[in-house]
Amino acid sequence: MPLQDEVTEQMKLAMKAKDSVALESLRAIKSALLLAKTSGEGELSEEGEVQLVQKLVKQRKDSAAIFSQQGREDLAAPELAQVKVLERFLPEQLGEDAIKKVVVDTIGEVGASGMKDMGKVMGIVSKKLAGRADGKTIAAIVKTSLG
Repeated sequence: MPLQDEVTEQMKLAMKAKDSVALESLRAIKSALLLAKTSGEGELSEEGEVQLVQKLVKQRKDSAAIFSQQGREDLAAPELAQVKVLERFLPEQLGEDAIKKVVVDTIGEVGASGMKDMGKVMGIVSKKLAGRADGKTIAAIVKTSLG
């Protein structure tokens, strides 16, 4: 089922359940999808849809982090609640051990020997784990593996 249809179905359920957090999150996805369609990109591929939802998740996590730093937990909590709703539309996220295995395998494949090769390793690993791992986590693991 295309993401837009799935979001519409979930919106109906959220409206019936009077779940305002889920409804707000779902409306954000629907809005981003419509914006992508009207910006000339046309229909998004499944990979494009995943990237779009990942972007929305990242925005909310960043906002929550800023609110937390400023001591505004009242504003951070709704952002994190929306993240949970948005993550339902992403592929299952890999754990650190699985990411580390891919990173170590990739380092062996390309013969990376130090931090100078971080960009090369990051590019390959990011493509392999597209949608299944956070870029910050990948970068941290690559740094520790190369450093």
